[in-house]
Amino acid sequence: MKKKLFTILQYIIFLGLGIFLAWWSLKDLNREEKDQIRIALNHARYWLIIPVFIILFLSHLIRAVRWKLLISSLGYHARTDNAFFAVMIGYLTNLAIPRLGEILKCTMLARYEKIPAEKLVGTIILERIIDAISLLIVFAVTLAIQPSIYTDLINAFFHSPHDPEKKKIPGILIGGTLIGILIIVMLLWMLIKKKTFADVLELFKKIANSVWQGVSAVQHLKKRGLFLFYTLILWACYFFGTYVGFFALQETQGYGMKETFAVLSAGSVGVIVTPGGIGAYALLIKKTMELYGLDEGIALAFGWILWLVQTFALLIGGIFSFVAIPYFNKRKIASEAT
Repeated sequence: MKKKLFTILQYIIFLGLGIFLAWWSLKDLNREEKDQIRIALNHARYWLIIPVFIILFLSHLIRAVRWKLLISSLGYHARTDNAFFAVMIGYLTNLAIPRLGEILKCTMLARYEKIPAEKLVGTIILERIIDAISLLIVFAVTLAIQPSIYTDLINAFFHSPHDPEKKKIPGILIGGTLIGILIIVMLLWMLIKKKTFADVLELFKKIANSVWQGVSAVQHLKKRGLFLFYTLILWACYFFGTYVGFFALQETQGYGMKETFAVLSAGSVGVIVTPGGIGAYALLIKKTMELYGLDEGIALAFGWILWLVQTFALLIGGIFSFVAIPYFNKRKIASEAT
């Protein structure tokens, strides 16, 4: 019961954070900036939603096929359509309750493919580890081609990047602040859970061991090269889906690869921070694009467009999958019943 209450409270807090960030991104807009948003939306190339939708659904299909490789390493076989439907149902559920989608994703596939759900959970953990490593690589590439991008982005949250009178906060101060916050969170956790410093070290050791075991498990795949290829194509879809989005607005069509890396990095963080990225995604994209000289109103409109397209794709795909998965498995269920 306590665990359920904690989960509900956690969701309410992060949903509230998302709503607050959405309000924060809109509260300081003046009439001129609101007019910019209206004009930009009136002249947006909405037909580009079609190729972006195709790229997004392709990425979800690739994720399903990649998941099948992990499942096959356990000695089980899953149909591609069922894996895809389960992935989409998981995404849809995560929009409402974060992490519940991962559980439902496993139980749905276990139901229709007769695979033990607890073994599927192990493949999801490995997937998340691979995704985290992939995201770190994206961060590294972004930092390599734009060394000051993350420092500039953090500074942008404290003042406008176009205000020359305010000095930027030194990177050392930012890093020290983040480390300080991490230490405070760790101390609070120790106080609440009544843990010692040795317990904290043991926790980090377990996390490190889990990450290493997850990464090393890829070595046991029969088709490691194909798995890594699918991972590369998956992130390429995310990249080009974002890149195509720049052509939706006249004001953003001139941006290119380095801006795409920055938006992909910021957007990924936004999706992690709040349920479905509500509020956080658009705000981070807005702050990021302002660094490249885009007006505040247009930058905000661009962020909300990207978020809405991705969210609608998940809603459409998820609802369709909920309806489709029992239909596509009707014959199989009927044959088992007889």
